Amino acid sequence: MTTERATSRQEGRKAGIKAYTSIAVVVVLAVAAWWFEPDWLYGWLKVLHIVAVISWMVGLFYLPRLFVYHADAEATGEPAATFVVMEQRLVKVIMNPAMMVSWVVGLWLAWSGFAFLGVWLWIKIAAVIGLTVFHVFLSRSARKFAAGRNSMTARQWRMANEIPTVLMILAVIMVIIKPFA
Repeated sequence: MTTERATSRQEGRKAGIKAYTSIAVVVVLAVAAWWFEPDWLYGWLKVLHIVAVISWMVGLFYLPRLFVYHADAEATGEPAATFVVMEQRLVKVIMNPAMMVSWVVGLWLAWSGFAFLGVWLWIKIAAVIGLTVFHVFLSRSARKFAAGRNSMTARQWRMANEIPTVLMILAVIMVIIKPFA
């Protein structure tokens, strides 16, 4: 019995190319803006950072939820094959580019706006490192699911889904309240 994929590999590659091309255009524009240092640069980079962080967080919230359903699906069934495609595209097309932009722009903002000074900033960076570690864990888990080697239950994935929430709340408190400043 042959299992058809929900979407073709070619469609997935096209989506990936579009996403990375968009990221490349944004990076080129950011470098050009940085080179000329216009007055509006800092504000627009904050906008880009917030949009990238929101996109990244959506992936960090949604991927474990997909894993909950995938863990309950029959390993050889059509839903499991569909989940593999969804998970891989979420990681490659949304989460990875959004994380990279979040880090690059965030570090530039921390350097140019705060010179990396302030305990609150370092706590926020620690939270972002935690989110990055969780991202890597999820990426590896997606590959394990694709290979049929998931080792966690749906309940464990539900609990893991709370990790990015706690880290996000910590980062937002540090940025908005700036305790220890």
